[in-house]
Order: sequence, then C-alpha cells, then structure tokens
Amino acid sequence: MRIALDAMGSDTHPGPEVEAAVEYTRLFGADLFLIGDQPRLQELLGSRAAGIEIVHAPEVFEMSEHVSLSNLRRAQNSMGIGLDLVKDGKAEAFVTAGNTGGAMATALTRLGRLNGVQRPGLTVLFPTKGGRCVALDIGANAECKPEYLLQFALMGSAYAEKVLGISKPRVGLLSNGEEAGKGNDLVKATYPLLAASSLNFIGNLEGKELFGGGADVVVTDGFTGNVLLKGTEAVAKLITDRLREELSASWRTKIGALLARPAFRALRKDLDPREVGAATLLGVNGLVFVAHGRSDARAMFSALTLARHSIEVELLNSLRGAIEMSLSQMAAKESD
Repeated sequence: MRIALDAMGSDTHPGPEVEAAVEYTRLFGADLFLIGDQPRLQELLGSRAAGIEIVHAPEVFEMSEHVSLSNLRRAQNSMGIGLDLVKDGKAEAFVTAGNTGGAMATALTRLGRLNGVQRPGLTVLFPTKGGRCVALDIGANAECKPEYLLQFALMGSAYAEKVLGISKPRVGLLSNGEEAGKGNDLVKATYPLLAASSLNFIGNLEGKELFGGGADVVVTDGFTGNVLLKGTEAVAKLITDRLREELSASWRTKIGALLARPAFRALRKDLDPREVGAATLLGVNGLVFVAHGRSDARAMFSALTLARHSIEVELLNSLRGAIEMSLSQMAAKESD
C-alpha cells in the first residue's frame, strides 16, 4: 500500500505536506512517495526521511494556471509525475492540495475514466445529525446532464458502502422541495432515472434534511454542490468563531466554557473540514484525492488516512462494479 503525495500543492507548500508525510509514515509504518523539489524536501525532512521516497519534480502546476492542453502535457510537474506513479502501478493512490481543475484534468489525461463513466465527480463527507453523508458533485462539473447525476449516485452509493460502512445507503436528490415534481429541469429529468435504478433512492431532499441526516448520499450538479460546500464551511467557521468570542466575553462565560470544553471540542471536530482532509475524485481509473489549498499538516494527514482507508476497502473495484452493474441493467432493459 503506497500513496503518492504531491508536496507542491498547498498554498504554503511543502511544509504541510512534509509534516503530514512524516507523521503518516511514523504512525502507520507505511512507505510513501513525496513528489516535488528534491533539494528542498530533503532539507525539510532532514533525519526524518524513514519510509519516504522523494521523487523529484522540477515544475509545479500553480494555483493561478489555467487548465490547458499544453499545461496538462507537461510531464515534469508534480501532479503529472504523481499520477503517472498511479498509472504505472507503483502507487495505489494520489493526494494533492493543488489546483483542483488541474488535478481533475491531469487525472483524466493520465488515468482516463472508468468504463461507462461520462464525467467524474468530486465528493466530500458532510457532517450531519447522524454522522456524515456523501455529497457529490461539489465542483467538478458546473453543467450536468441527468445521466451524469445517475452515475454520481451510483458511485456515491458505492463510496458510502465502502468508506462509511453503510449497507444500502439512502440516496437523495438535492432539490428545493421534497415532492417529485419540484426542482429545476435537471432535477425533474434526473428523478425518474434514479427511481428506476437499483439504488435505494428516497426521492428529493431539501438542504435542511441533508444536515438532519435524511440521506446517506446526496446528489447534485457541481455548481450547486460547490455553493453548498463553500456556504457550509463558512457557516461552520462562523459558529465556532462566535462561540469562542462569546465564551471568553466574561469570567462567568469562561467558567462555563471550562465545564463544557469536552462538548465544544467534539462540536469543533465534527465541523472541522480538516478532519476529512480531501475530496475524492470518483470516476477516474485510479484513486485521486484533492485537498483544499489552505490545508495545513493536520488536513494533509487526514487526506492521507482517507486515501489509505479507501485502498484498504478496495474502493476502486467497488466503483467499477457499481457502474458495470448499472450498464448491464440498462442493456437488459433496452433488449426487453
């Protein structure tokens, strides 16, 4: 089990990536590839390089760069080299906190799509009343067709089964109302596809039900999903910041804060996106994880542990199986 970690992805690279790599290899006793500027990485690692193999990458896919054919063909950037390690079977997963569009496009160029997948989707784990739910797409595809959302649902369901351990995950379609006729044209056209599938489809789902634990998998287009993600992160930060301010406003509130500290710590952990670490790119022919550019060492470590768990539960094979089963079912219906 070997993971390729892009050391040049985060906004403050390579510090967070190096610290996460050191902690990961120390805790799990596992090896990993660290891809980036070799002299700089060697200097930061010093005597802590046990289990870490540095792979030199002289170029970086910068956050400000546009996704263009010429950039994707650059063989010497850290993303391309890391994904080639996955393609060649030397690594089983790739983790980056770099340019999201660049990561998705490079993954498609180097790894290709799973058979039957038209568009890959980015998925994250949202905190809910009952734990967490899988939500996708959260930014890979701003414009979607109904069949894309069906594929997102199939992959999201397989992800929930393997990563969260949920049997027969409940799949909901994000909409502005629970009734079957609610939603925009995309939602209305997607509803019958999900209803006719083998998924445990529970119908339309409003935003409040998402956080209330009404579904295990929530499906939407990338534009809506990205707005949902960014809004959720902002609200979570607002809540924790305001709590911190109010609890330190007077000596009475400070005493109360001391007594309630375990509860507040648990709440902060549930709302902290660093605990998940990365979004998983579902639909490409390999395991790819994209962390936020602002990721610190803790977030990068969480991304590595998510990648490790996904390898352990054979997530990629489950995704292949879900898509192939769906294709077989559709072919059988057409023949009838």
